[in-house]
Amino acid sequence: MELKATRYEVTDGIAVVTIARPKRRNAWTGRMHTEYRWILREADNDPAVRVIVVTGDPEGNAFCAGADLQALEGHSERGQYDAGTPDDIAEPGYGVDPAFDATFAYHFGVGKPVIAAINGAAAGVGLVLAAYADLRFCVPGAKFTAAHGRFNFPAEYGLSWLLPRIVGLTHANDILLSSRVFTAEEADRMGFLNRIVPAEALMDEVMAYARNLARTVAPGSARETKHQIYRDLHRDAATSVREAEALLVEMSKTPDYREGVKAWMEKRTPAWKG
Repeated sequence: MELKATRYEVTDGIAVVTIARPKRRNAWTGRMHTEYRWILREADNDPAVRVIVVTGDPEGNAFCAGADLQALEGHSERGQYDAGTPDDIAEPGYGVDPAFDATFAYHFGVGKPVIAAINGAAAGVGLVLAAYADLRFCVPGAKFTAAHGRFNFPAEYGLSWLLPRIVGLTHANDILLSSRVFTAEEADRMGFLNRIVPAEALMDEVMAYARNLARTVAPGSARETKHQIYRDLHRDAATSVREAEALLVEMSKTPDYREGVKAWMEKRTPAWKG
């Protein structure tokens, strides 16, 4: 696929996805979503990729400023919202669990950790994109907002399900019912962020964290643990325990289990097979 609204590069096992419409503050469009899903599918299927990092083009002075206002104006004139994506759009993460087979929920089916490097404002769908990442690193002072209340929209793309699970019901109600702007510092206090990092160090710190994951965590462990986390949001404790016990038996038969034990005993970096 020709990438016009995003960039994609893989280095040392880390796939970096850049939301790239800097003249529009990296605003989201149907084209961008189409490219983004294609990239996630490529990264998920590439055995050389261990971790996925998502960020905004720094020239845009935003992570993602939400849906493009020109597109919203067009929806208003037509009298109906249009996602602007093709029928044959890529389906990354689909088929793992029916609970993940929906827009943005597909992140839960992707078998590799996704880290959001939030280098500026995240509004509307930008907040959605950050929320569906597994980990969130952010620059100081970045502004967040759900934004939907200003346009007579509902809470978008499952945020009403996801945010209470990240920040708790009280904070989620505040964010979603008010559509107010809140800063990175407040988001950190709510528990939305993993850490705040100075702007000049953000990508270095994110990449160092990603490389550590790629080096020390077996790919199979990362995949199955991630799926456990999001499946277990839908099920009871006993089912979670039984699933973990079954996975433990199966995964102990793999070469990476033997390599992990051997590397630990020999005090060296594991050479994962994937």
